[in-house]
Amino acid sequence: MVVSTTSLWDEFPDDSLREYDDAVVYGDRDGDVVLHEGPARVLPNGWVELPSGRLVSPDAAHHIDPKPGE
Repeated sequence: MVVSTTSLWDEFPDDSLREYDDAVVYGDRDGDVVLHEGPARVLPNGWVELPSGRLVSPDAAHHIDPKPGE
């Protein structure tokens, strides 16, 4: 078995990642449930990576609104 020493994420082009310096991640359509406010990065697989390293499932995050200036 061969195990790679490089990350699979290094193989994706930079344009497949979405990074927000300041955004709000919502857990519902109406915007009542705020999961995160601040920097966030959407990975190619749909998961949302927070600055703490925590990942938010695509099933949990309904939508992301960039704050004005994004």
